[in-house]
Amino acid sequence: MNKEELAQILKNHEKWLTGKKGTKANLEEVDLRGVDLTRADLREANLRGADLWRANLWRADLWGANLREANLRGADLWEANLWEANLRGANLWEANLWRANLKEADLTGADLRGADLTGADLTGANLRDIRINYLTVGIHPAPEGDLIGWGKKNGHIVKLLIPKEARRSCATTRKYRAEYAICLEIEGADEVKVENYYATAIYRSGEKVVAHEWCEDRWQECAGGIHFFLTREEAENWVDSKEVNHD
Repeated sequence: MNKEELAQILKNHEKWLTGKKGTKANLEEVDLRGVDLTRADLREANLRGADLWRANLWRADLWGANLREANLRGADLWEANLWEANLRGANLWEANLWRANLKEADLTGADLRGADLTGADLTGANLRDIRINYLTVGIHPAPEGDLIGWGKKNGHIVKLLIPKEARRSCATTRKYRAEYAICLEIEGADEVKVENYYATAIYRSGEKVVAHEWCEDRWQECAGGIHFFLTREEAENWVDSKEVNHD
């Protein structure tokens, strides 16, 4: 398919979306390797089995699109909207899904080996039988057992013990949550108070600090919990001037 034909399909699809007698995009099994679809509006489009190898779908709107068994290997889906998209059996090997919206997407059997899901929203997504490996970023569960964590609380670096009994969670970034922690050290202060819209958490050396609420949904990154990182460096580089969403 040449550029002119694709442009016409996208134009007709846009008309269809706005109820202006256009035609819904049907790109089933079409060769779209390396195509530039930056910010393209492909809501509800049929892309089943399409070859989108290394395609540029940066910030494309693919809400409800059918991408079943599509080849998206190495595709750039940075901040793409894939809400409720059908990605069953799709090849997403080494795809860039950084901060992509995958809410309620069906990823059953999708190949996510080497994919970057940093900051992606997978709330309600179907992840049954997905394929991942050690190169897949941002989808592995939080480590078990006793953990040493680090947080930046009102500008102070705080060293925390996350006991093995404490429930913990992570979404798709390196920022973790725990239902409670033991404050081991506070750099430059004896006490740190963190206030947000819901409650106040007070950190004191040697004392237990408990989240004002706990959310079991691991994909809710900024939900209730004691937020921490696994390394001091990450905590030092964390920027959250108001700390309004977590403890």
